[in-house]
Amino acid sequence: TPLAWLGFSYIAFRLIGVLFDFRAGRLPKEGMALRDFLTYILFFPAMTAGPIDRVQRFIPELNQAKPLDSARLIEGTMRIAVGAFKKFVIADSLALVALNPTLVNRTGDTIGAWLLLYVYAFRIFFDFSGYSDVAIGIGRLYGITLPENFDRPYTQQNLQQFWQRWHITLSTWFRLYYFTPISRVMLRSGVKMPQWLMVMIAQISTMVLIGLWHGVTLNFVLWGLWHGIGLFIHKLILDNTRVWYQNIIQHRWRRRFIFGISWLTTFHYVALGWVFFALPTPADSVAMLARLVGGR
Repeated sequence: TPLAWLGFSYIAFRLIGVLFDFRAGRLPKEGMALRDFLTYILFFPAMTAGPIDRVQRFIPELNQAKPLDSARLIEGTMRIAVGAFKKFVIADSLALVALNPTLVNRTGDTIGAWLLLYVYAFRIFFDFSGYSDVAIGIGRLYGITLPENFDRPYTQQNLQQFWQRWHITLSTWFRLYYFTPISRVMLRSGVKMPQWLMVMIAQISTMVLIGLWHGVTLNFVLWGLWHGIGLFIHKLILDNTRVWYQNIIQHRWRRRFIFGISWLTTFHYVALGWVFFALPTPADSVAMLARLVGGR
């Protein structure tokens, strides 16, 4: 089932992370107890939907866990309640009117299409972050502080900041175990290529893999490409406007204006990318994008 596969993918990522960290010498030389290792791999609150913890952070937490007290009981229960409310009340309610293959065919006007997209953007946030909140809350009841996975991603001013706040442990995993290693390989390979090309290859391939992690379909590849290209364009703009940007932000009103435009641009770029995430085929996605700009 999809849920079983999702759990397997999180377990696989933990195992791969341990192998990479062991090879890189980032794990204690004395090793770890088998019981602790299995608890890390199979810790049930985070097994099916994350967060993806690292073994060198998790096991000290496990070994230092204290008996449940009233403060932690309240903290964990409140976090579970917040997560359940986000998932089962907000997200599931929004799902009734969010972008999906059925509703998109019933919406013939541009305003309706944008409303479907906006609702989907918030529905998927409350869905994913709600699951993470529940997992983190259960972890607290066991004395484990799992890493945070979402931190106001839709308030960020560029795509790089968005990915530092959205599904944080997943993007961190790919940065540590794919993006950084593949960048080093290209630098040391002896193959002459401009730096911008190496950055583009690393960023786009990373995001395509993140897309495929969500599902092995062409639309998830396109979603990854969308974000990879966006991250690369952001880097090009950043590299060529640093001096201008530093001058602009010295003026309060100009700074606020730029921040506002940056936020709107980032939010809508991310939202448009959800079209590929929500719909099953490229044809459906293209039709939806056309509808968003007034086409049919």
